Amino acid sequence: MNTVDTICAICTGTGGAISIIRISGPGALNTGAAVWRGRQALGLATARQMLLGKCCGDPALAVYMPAPHSYTGDDIVEIHCHGGALTARRVLNAALGAGARPAEPGEFTFRAFINEKLDLVQAEAVSDIIGAHSQMALNLAQRQIAGRLSAQISALRDELVQLLAETESRLDFGDEHLDWQPPEEICARLGAVLERAAGLIATFAAGLILREGIRVVLAGRPNAGKSSLLNLLLGQDRAIVSRIPGTTRDTIEESTHLRNIPVRLTDTAGIRSADDHVERLGIDRSRSTIESAQVVIWLLDATSPCPEEEIREMNAACRNPARVIAAWNKIDQAGEHPLPELSLPTARISATENLGIDGLLDLFEQMVWGHEHAEEPEVAVNARHHALLQEAANALAEAIPCTAAEQWELAAAAMRQAITALGAITGETVDPDILENIFAKFCIGK
Repeated sequence: MNTVDTICAICTGTGGAISIIRISGPGALNTGAAVWRGRQALGLATARQMLLGKCCGDPALAVYMPAPHSYTGDDIVEIHCHGGALTARRVLNAALGAGARPAEPGEFTFRAFINEKLDLVQAEAVSDIIGAHSQMALNLAQRQIAGRLSAQISALRDELVQLLAETESRLDFGDEHLDWQPPEEICARLGAVLERAAGLIATFAAGLILREGIRVVLAGRPNAGKSSLLNLLLGQDRAIVSRIPGTTRDTIEESTHLRNIPVRLTDTAGIRSADDHVERLGIDRSRSTIESAQVVIWLLDATSPCPEEEIREMNAACRNPARVIAAWNKIDQAGEHPLPELSLPTARISATENLGIDGLLDLFEQMVWGHEHAEEPEVAVNARHHALLQEAANALAEAIPCTAAEQWELAAAAMRQAITALGAITGETVDPDILENIFAKFCIGK
């Protein structure tokens, strides 16, 4: 992506009441003036004022935002027209005909990064805001775009730059006996940076959960109440509920969030021996889905005359019990007879009467976070940040013993590697090919 062309794109989704066409670059004002007309002309005299006029024969609003005080740091003109794919496309085509070219995915934010309006962490947070599936994920992305993570990364890098300067001065002026810090003090400061980097690395798991969600599978025998629980958790009648065994013959998937955790919730066909060919296919798919799940909620029928048989089937189907929650369902119908104790996290619920669901969700939350009622993370790194922080941590782990042994050249090399890795997180030292890959994942118009 270059930064000299004038680019344009529709930056709103289809189907809304208003569509926004964004034009950015050195020719934005001329392009906007060529396709939009109003009583007042777009220009410095009307900068940042929303003006009423017409574009392609339809009423439209336009606003001019001169550089450098714009989202991209370049001149920007935005045209706000009636919603709908056809209206927006007509305006876009007019802008293209006036000299602009189509923006590539993420190109507006790429220019914001190049023009130092955002660092790379903040630019990635733009994509996270668009893709947020829960309030907690949205709050995290907003903190990232506000610079919370960037500030911590920059502080680590600044500390290492100071330590590297002292280390390299020993190489350049080794015979002059300057007032250097003792090696043990430098080691302590390097250790503190390593500890803070490790703390950021530890946030990766929470970030992965909030950004990508959790695959949750509802499993069990036919008529255990899986579809009833699915409908209850979704708050709508998504799956057919029937007393006839084998009603669900295929997996049913829906996205939702449980305890502010984004989840992909899957209802599966009941696990049993079946003669029907279609039902057997559904059961085979259920077994495969259980294997790939991050959390399995296995429903056991509390009214079953042989609950031990249900437990044996659960144990046979779930090869990794560490990610299984057992739920005795239909407790409202179970009477007084005791249920077998299980070594797994166990809830007692009624999906039809909405009983015990909070207890089940407590167990789910504890399994996901490792404890109940997780607080929102202040920052959480993504996979790219995690890899670079790990690279920096490994380099620091090499630098500390070299510093203790006064092997200053080796220590300096390791510090430089850590500084480069941290700089790549915020974009100060990142490779251009990596930049292209990051912004290519954005949608067009951002």
